[in-house]
Amino acid sequence: MYLECMCSEITIDEWEQKMKGSRPLNYSWLRQRIKKHLPELYRSLYLEFYNPWENQCRVNHDYYILVHSGIEYFIRKMDI
Repeated sequence: MYLECMCSEITIDEWEQKMKGSRPLNYSWLRQRIKKHLPELYRSLYLEFYNPWENQCRVNHDYYILVHSGIEYFIRKMDI
């Protein structure tokens, strides 16, 4: 998995495409996965602390969508 982009870096049409088919995701699970696979992102966002946007995190076929500080981080899933 890798950070593909943030919502501020793309157009609304691209954002809608990336959000297509998304559903809620367990924040604790996502946070642990980021800690393991993207430790620099985990540290830079201080994910060990409370995130008031945690209930807005989502997942779809292609992305884990982390919401932090009102910004969506599109984390591309990787086939194993």
